[in-house]
Amino acid sequence: MRALQFLAVNQLGVVEVPDPQPAAGEVVVALRAAALNHRDVWIKSGQYAGLKWPCIPGSDGAGVVVAVGEGSDDAWQGHDVIINPSFHWGGSERAAGPHFSILGLPRDGTLAERVAVPVTQLASKPAHLTWEEAAALPLAGLTAYRAVFSRARVQAGERVLINGVGGGVAVFALQFALAAKAEAWVTSSSDAKIARAVELGAKGGFNYKTEDWAKAAAKDHGFFDVIVDSAGGEGFEHLIDLATPGGRIIFFGATRGNPPVLPMRKVFWRQISLLGTTMGSPADWAAMVAFVVRHNLRPVVSGVFPLEHGADAFALMERGEQFGKIAVRI
Repeated sequence: MRALQFLAVNQLGVVEVPDPQPAAGEVVVALRAAALNHRDVWIKSGQYAGLKWPCIPGSDGAGVVVAVGEGSDDAWQGHDVIINPSFHWGGSERAAGPHFSILGLPRDGTLAERVAVPVTQLASKPAHLTWEEAAALPLAGLTAYRAVFSRARVQAGERVLINGVGGGVAVFALQFALAAKAEAWVTSSSDAKIARAVELGAKGGFNYKTEDWAKAAAKDHGFFDVIVDSAGGEGFEHLIDLATPGGRIIFFGATRGNPPVLPMRKVFWRQISLLGTTMGSPADWAAMVAFVVRHNLRPVVSGVFPLEHGADAFALMERGEQFGKIAVRI
């Protein structure tokens, strides 16, 4: 089969590799589409734990079951599916266990014509989604669902601020909050991305490159019950300033690094909850897929590339120009 492989740091190519074979309890999925995540970019650049070369990246995928291993239900044969990339979560809903891993490293991932996965990782492809939309859903959708609902407990009528809209998880968080009838606002360094978010239903947005943007936002538009972030860094204190007393700040990344100062007095005096999160449990996965089907939500796909042009897909993500997910047609 053809697969996109990382051969070394920042070296990738589409190569021929042996077809995967299903072990006991596994199936083989003939992929119709995959999608990129920032995780794939970090692996490509050598900035991820447990690196190995060569490797087939990719955590997101949708396709058709074409082989069923011993002990797997034959009813999956020929079924259209999406793949849960969250492996070995463990027995607690509170956090992942010590054996947790993500599809696409160390296990070969979805940027290939076929992938072998445990049958327990499958869900039926939502019928209203295209292959590219379905492939865009798993990792970012699961991360956003756990952040918005399992951890931050967003309720109808609450005011939610999504920091750095444009990336896949942030756009899903916007869609999920709106579907839950929350009032959603966004930030971005791009006025065009803010406008796209407003088209999706955001009440408005703030360009964080503007001087004193947080003070102006608080003065003109008030404070927020829930703030969703993946950046951290120097801008994190602004989010604390924008949280209402008793508010929750949920974060699932630190692309700008650690905040240089954490204003603890502001946090404890105003009873603000800081909540960490990542990926999601099997229960989160099942609830997320059901939520998408119930609300007829469609992932926002920023661009679609054929597998042989995978390098162009990575270049788009590295430039940060996407709004939503980048899909790869296989």
